[in-house]
Amino acid sequence: MTSTLRPAETTEAVTSRPGRWLALSVLVLAVLLVAVDATVLGLATPYISEDLQPSGTQLLWIGDVYSFVIAGLLVSMGSLGDRIGRKRILLVGATAFGALSVLNAYATSPEMLIAARALLGVAGATLMPATLALIRNLFHDPRERSLAIGIWGATASAGTAVGPIAGGFLLEHFWWGSVFLINLPVMVVLVVVGVRLLPESRDPAPGPWDLPSVLLSLLGMIGVVYAVKEAAAHGFTWLTLAAGLAGAGALYGFVRRQLTLPAPLLDMRLFRHRGFSGAVLADLLTILGLSGLVFFLSQFLQLVQGRGPLEAGLAELPAAIGAVVAGLVAGRAARRFSVRAVVSAGLAAIGVALAVLTVIDRGTGYPLLGAALLVVGVGAGFSFTVTSDVILSSVPKEQAGAASAVSETAYELGAALGIAVLGSIVTGVYRGFTGPAGTPAAAHESLGGAVEAAAGLPARTSEAMLDAARTAFVDGLALAAGAGAAVLLAAAVAAWFLLRGQRLDDSASR
Repeated sequence: MTSTLRPAETTEAVTSRPGRWLALSVLVLAVLLVAVDATVLGLATPYISEDLQPSGTQLLWIGDVYSFVIAGLLVSMGSLGDRIGRKRILLVGATAFGALSVLNAYATSPEMLIAARALLGVAGATLMPATLALIRNLFHDPRERSLAIGIWGATASAGTAVGPIAGGFLLEHFWWGSVFLINLPVMVVLVVVGVRLLPESRDPAPGPWDLPSVLLSLLGMIGVVYAVKEAAAHGFTWLTLAAGLAGAGALYGFVRRQLTLPAPLLDMRLFRHRGFSGAVLADLLTILGLSGLVFFLSQFLQLVQGRGPLEAGLAELPAAIGAVVAGLVAGRAARRFSVRAVVSAGLAAIGVALAVLTVIDRGTGYPLLGAALLVVGVGAGFSFTVTSDVILSSVPKEQAGAASAVSETAYELGAALGIAVLGSIVTGVYRGFTGPAGTPAAAHESLGGAVEAAAGLPARTSEAMLDAARTAFVDGLALAAGAGAAVLLAAAVAAWFLLRGQRLDDSASR
């Protein structure tokens, strides 16, 4: 299948909306908001462990509950934006995101922080689908749209660099909650400028917003992801099995309901488009293979190699640089070669880089780490930019919000599953370390807990315990990197076949 536009768009005129590039600058602020928030958490984790003293399971929930909630609500919020207006839902969501960031910053217990992260997920679910949908409606020319998506993706990548660096600076001078407050100035600029510059767009005949479908989507996603997480961490139990079956049943009910509704939240016929389905699957597998490793990398740099938070943030910069550069040229590369060649090559590059990280140990030098992160960034920049373009150009612009939400759902679901599965590999290996006599139970919960517990032990016991804990953590990290590499290489092969014949159009009308 070579067609990338549905029949409804064959008569769409190529128009140039005045001020579209200024409007894009507002949209990328929303992307920056989400990207910064996602990346600063990893740096703050050791400080959260020291202050709030969460268990290992609570620490994983702090890391992935945001993704659980946002994955469950993205389709619903994308569809809501199609109905009430993408500009409106973006500005309301951004305001709520800023306010809830304050609640996260001043959390006083692990339970409160988990709840605050969940609420932040509700607000975050409004942002990413709205930005991509507005890009789809702002840029009718495919080449301009490819460049706009590249800038959108590059900004997300830049946010992954700005987040750790700004977060590292704040962590060295203030308390851990300050990393959430950096969202506030971005949110203020976004709302004030967005009110004036962003055009409103919506589906002219959307139909009602179906609340049962919203609930089925939310319950289904949370149930399935929770079951995977708990099974990976603690094995199968009756509760885990029940949650998984309930979630799968809810998702089945969601799909059946969409097929019968005259105006569904998500048009399931989109998945008949092989390019659309292939791009979504590639995104999900890529993030699944990456996220668990990325979540623990900051802890490796700080708690194993002894880097300060700012230094750790700077150490992760090559990944963002590579993604920015690749994202800006990805559309041109896909037109010169092919969509499947660029996406598959990008995924394979990430897989090889992760395979290299299986040989890391406590003394691994930065040249190897930096080179691997650069390759990861380049591969991700090519892959994500092109798959986003394919997904957006596969649907009529009236359904851009729902299609964007599917893309972001794959991203967030992959992140949740990656942290759950690969993170549980790290945690499982870590908990099995054998410490000296007198090692407290808290040291087996997380590496941050071991560092905190070491402060109250005799010097010899403390040194022996930390040595064993750090070695176990690195062993778990290497094993997770190997699993991630296998997932990425499999995704590269799948993309090669699923994206066969897919191309990016050079004109908006055919």
